[in-house]
Amino acid sequence: MNDYRGMKKWRPFASMPEQYTGLQEVINKQAEVPQPLLTEEQMEQINFTLIEALHANKQVYLTYYKNGQRVTQTGFIQFVDSLGNLFVFIDEVFELKNKMRLSELIDVRFV
Repeated sequence: MNDYRGMKKWRPFASMPEQYTGLQEVINKQAEVPQPLLTEEQMEQINFTLIEALHANKQVYLTYYKNGQRVTQTGFIQFVDSLGNLFVFIDEVFELKNKMRLSELIDVRFV
C-alpha cells in the first residue's frame, strides 16, 4: 500500500517564494492602465459633486486611480480642500478615513 501523506504536491510556478513574487509583479504590470486625463469641465463637475455630497451628507461612488488600477468605493465625503488638492473620504465597508488627492479622482457619482 502506497502512503502519500508525507508527499507535497509539486507547484512548478510557485516553488520558490521569490519566483511567485516575481510572477505576481509581472501579472500586476500587465493589468495596469494609464491614468485617464480629465478635461477642465470634468474636474469642475467632480468638485461640485464632492461639495454637494459633503454638505448634503450624500453617499457617493468614488472612482480613483491608484497603483495603475481604477478603484471604485462607496462612502461619504468628510472634507474637501480644492486649493490644497485633497479630500477625506470615509469608505462604507470599513468606515476608515482615507485622505486622498483630488488629482487621483476619475469620477464621483451619487449612489
